[in-house]
Amino acid sequence: MAADLSLCAGYYGRPSANDIADYAEELAQLLSKGYVSQYEFGFKLAEQRVVSWRYVVDESGVIANDDGAGRVFAHAEVRSASYYNYMSYSRKWFGLPASEREAIKSGLPVQRSAGSLPSDGSGVWVSDKSYSANGVGLSRTTFKPNVS
Repeated sequence: MAADLSLCAGYYGRPSANDIADYAEELAQLLSKGYVSQYEFGFKLAEQRVVSWRYVVDESGVIANDDGAGRVFAHAEVRSASYYNYMSYSRKWFGLPASEREAIKSGLPVQRSAGSLPSDGSGVWVSDKSYSANGVGLSRTTFKPNVS
């Protein structure tokens, strides 16, 4: 995911290198413990997706194909759009006592607040990648804008 974040930054100018390092560290800590169910980042305009990437965690770590990073859609118009980064926690996370969740959160480089994902804009979701590392499997889908 960090490689895809870097490609996104190269194509669209966001997120920053410092933010990418922080997101990568947060993900490494939480994924290794099984605390993430989904992760999504991208660009939105008027609370609708313009382009985005969603990763769904397979807790078994088993995936059909293990692809390399890349093929990040590079042709969306995001000048007026805002960047977003959203994480959904797993059942294992919510099984922890609230005090333990707060202690873990306080040690992370990214301090998240509650929020909701944007709705789909004018585009389509495409399943395009699968990854695995350290016993964690991820599948990626990309929301691509309709291009005429």
